[in-house]
Amino acid sequence: MDDSAKNQFKWTFYRLAVQLNIIIMLVALSVIAFFLMPNPYRIPAIGMMLVLAAVLAWNFRKKYYAVKAWLEEQGSKSKST
Repeated sequence: MDDSAKNQFKWTFYRLAVQLNIIIMLVALSVIAFFLMPNPYRIPAIGMMLVLAAVLAWNFRKKYYAVKAWLEEQGSKSKST
């Protein structure tokens, strides 16, 4: 793998790691909100956080598999040379 590919992978991995942390934080905040938020706002807030976490998880999964395929392609290029 050349230097530009390594740099691209580093930033892509960083972005995916941050996105995964946001997903985990949203799920954890929804559990905390269940116990601490006032009653009229509890269900809508939890619903919005879980829907946002689900959308981000779907996007994360799509990008993860694309990066995984790209990384395997880079690995096969370096083995063939």
